[in-house]
Amino acid sequence: MFGNIGDMMKQAQKMQAKMAEVQEKLTTLEVEGTSGGGLVNILADGQGTIKEVKIDPSLLDPKEGEVLEDLLVAALHDTQKKANEKSAEEMQKVTGGLKLPGGMKLPF
Repeated sequence: MFGNIGDMMKQAQKMQAKMAEVQEKLTTLEVEGTSGGGLVNILADGQGTIKEVKIDPSLLDPKEGEVLEDLLVAALHDTQKKANEKSAEEMQKVTGGLKLPGGMKLPF
């Protein structure tokens, strides 16, 4: 009986190590979110940390301030969505498709 618990602990440790590797990998992956047909581009890593923002000069007109604000929000949402998808995809590789309960994250 204790052998099974020991095996489970070893498996959990292996999964935790793999999860740490995935987290490290996510910092090197890049995702790009866009809005306004490419007028605003945001580059982030696989964890969603923003690395770069590019704004088409046509949006720098003071009259376009509100449009620029809206496009920045849309591009940020697009970037976050893509980063979350990439993160989930990488995590699924480690968990073998095992879905974790809501709010539960690895490593523990």
